[in-house]
Amino acid sequence: MMHWNQLLSLKKHGDEHIRNRKDEKDSRVGFEVDYDRIIFSNPFRSLQDKTQVIPLSKTDFVHTRLTHSLEVSVVGRSLGRLVGEQVLDKHEGLRELGYTINDFGAIVAAACLAHDIGNPPFGHSGEKAIGDFFKNGLGEKYRLDLEPKQWQDLIDFEGNANGFNVLTTSRPGAEGGLRISYATLGTFMKYPKESLPKKPTLDVSDKKYGFFQSDKEAFLDVANELGLISKNKEEIRYHRHPLAYVMEAADDICYTIIDFEDGINLGWIPEEHALEFLIKIVKDNINSSKYAQLQTKGERVSYLRALAIGSLINDAVRVFMDNEEAIMMGEFPFALTEKCTYVAQMKDIITISISNVYESKEVIQKEVIGYQVINTLLEKFTTAVNNQYNGEMSHFDDLILKMLPEQYHIETDSLYERLMNVCKFVSMLTDGKALELYQSIKVA
Repeated sequence: MMHWNQLLSLKKHGDEHIRNRKDEKDSRVGFEVDYDRIIFSNPFRSLQDKTQVIPLSKTDFVHTRLTHSLEVSVVGRSLGRLVGEQVLDKHEGLRELGYTINDFGAIVAAACLAHDIGNPPFGHSGEKAIGDFFKNGLGEKYRLDLEPKQWQDLIDFEGNANGFNVLTTSRPGAEGGLRISYATLGTFMKYPKESLPKKPTLDVSDKKYGFFQSDKEAFLDVANELGLISKNKEEIRYHRHPLAYVMEAADDICYTIIDFEDGINLGWIPEEHALEFLIKIVKDNINSSKYAQLQTKGERVSYLRALAIGSLINDAVRVFMDNEEAIMMGEFPFALTEKCTYVAQMKDIITISISNVYESKEVIQKEVIGYQVINTLLEKFTTAVNNQYNGEMSHFDDLILKMLPEQYHIETDSLYERLMNVCKFVSMLTDGKALELYQSIKVA
């Protein structure tokens, strides 16, 4: 069984100092420092020009990864505080150790803020494009020279694992990466397992993987410090940190409701669907006279969205506390939203968003562009990096490498590390910068 006092560890990644909650200054608790470090980081700032759903959109009301992450962190903070209030009532010893409801809110808010920090440009199609380059493209030639788990990291490139790398990778003068607390890192890890074995299970935490082979030691350090429960002694596969369920719920709530809102504002989903699909979620809270007075589509949809998110937050808290003991035992294989009162309504909303937004002609056309961009960048940069290592570099390779930022110029005998280094470089590009580099290379 997991224990809250261990799960709420203030220890920072890269720091051996043991931190106690009572020693923290209330004006700047370590969990709040996590939030600050993430929001001031370059990878987080780049999310302002990364796709949420609609790639390369110039429409001002469409969400980017940045606005999505900020909104998820706001929802996560509320969820965390509400859960924390009830956890502290149930486990009174935590208050004696100095923990408050705001600590829970800060941990979840910071993890939510970072939840997409490792995602490549062009949305989830960007992840697929990287994997496809190695599985079916020119990168397939490297397969026999890599270990199976290393190869799986490449052909199944995962934004969550890349995010863990961003948060934890040490650099000269910056040991421990962003030096995030273990509690926040644990909450961030929705999928605490490695890429292989890839076994289909009904456990939501087995859906994807959470760290690359290059970050295995860092992951194990975090898992052991937090007291996460191992699922299988023969594999690196753990049960989630309980607050990872809360972080996931914040993300599920936001993308379900807000992507739906974006589709309505774009005119891809009829406005009357807003009330039709949200009414069962908001019916206990809606003020009909106020709704009737709202003059614009944007105001009406915004009002329904706010009510829906509020209802889903309260229900997610109920599901968490109803199942808290099972979660602490590692015996809750579901997302919180899978067991909420409004699961049918959320599924209906996602279904219409898939048909009208995610699979719209405009989105698919731009995803095709993103695929071509990423494929070309990976081809040119992996070729140049490996030709340099093998002493076979052409003048064109030399020009390509001059476009590679200084922090990605590494000397290593490991093919896996060279290839992953290029993938990490490409994954950290914004949509616009990736397109600019692609156009420069194609013109050349």
